[in-house]
Amino acid sequence: MTQAFSRVQFIMVQPSHPGNVGSAARAIKTMGFQDLVLVDPRYPDMTTQPEAVALASGAVDVLERARICNTLEEALAPVTLAFALTARVRDLGPPPCDIRQAAELARDHLASPGSGCTAVVLGTERAGLTNTQIALCQRICHIPANPEYSSLNVAQALQLAAWELRYALLIEQGTALLPVSTAQQPDPGSALATSDAVQAFLAHWEQALIQVEFLDPAHPKKLMPRMRHLFGRSGLSRDEVDMLRGVCTAMLRKTAAQNK
Repeated sequence: MTQAFSRVQFIMVQPSHPGNVGSAARAIKTMGFQDLVLVDPRYPDMTTQPEAVALASGAVDVLERARICNTLEEALAPVTLAFALTARVRDLGPPPCDIRQAAELARDHLASPGSGCTAVVLGTERAGLTNTQIALCQRICHIPANPEYSSLNVAQALQLAAWELRYALLIEQGTALLPVSTAQQPDPGSALATSDAVQAFLAHWEQALIQVEFLDPAHPKKLMPRMRHLFGRSGLSRDEVDMLRGVCTAMLRKTAAQNK
C-alpha cells in the first residue's frame, strides 16, 4: 500500500446494519485501503457482530482496526478534505462534484505538500446525511446513477467511491491496472508467427489436403489461394502454426496407415 492509500478514510455515520459495516470493510480492503470510521453506530460492538464479520469475508482486520467516534466532528478532526456522499441535491452547502471528480480532487490533494488525509462520508440507509453533517465537509459528492432508480445501499456506494479513488491513485502512480498474472511478460507462443513459419505451414497444409484427397493437384482451382488468404487474414500466432502443423502431421500419418 502506498502512502496515499493509507491517508484515505471512509466514514459511516450512524450505521444501523452490521451487514453493511462488514460489506464496507470488504470493499475497503478489496480496493487497497484500510481505514474505516464509524460515527455513533447503532450497536457498540458493531464491528464484532456476527453478520458484520461474515460479510467482511476476510477483511476482519479492517473491522478490528475501525475507529469508533461519538460525533462526525470527532471523526473529521484529522481530515483536511472531506467529501459528503449524497444522492439528494442541496440548495446550500459545499460545492458539488461527481464521484470521479471527487477521486481526482482527492488524488491531487494527497499529492500536495503538507496535506493531511481525505475522507468519504456516508450517511444512514434511511435518511442519508443531514445538512448539518454535510456542512462539515468541503465538497458534496454524487454518484451519477439512474435518475429513475438511484437506490444504492451504503456499502454499495462506498464500494464505488473506493474504486474511483483506487483508479485515480493508480493512474497517477503509473501502476498497471491488470492483475499481476496477466501483466507479466507475455507468452512467446502468443507472438505472431513469422512469414517463413506461415509459408512452411501452408506447404504442409497443401500436402495434407492432397493426401486426404480434399485437394486435387491436377485441378486445384482456387483452393490454395483462398486458403492462403484465409490464414493470412487470421494473423496466426506461433502456437497456432505449431498446432495446425500438428493437425497436418496427424492427417498424413492417418492416411499413410490406411494405405498400407
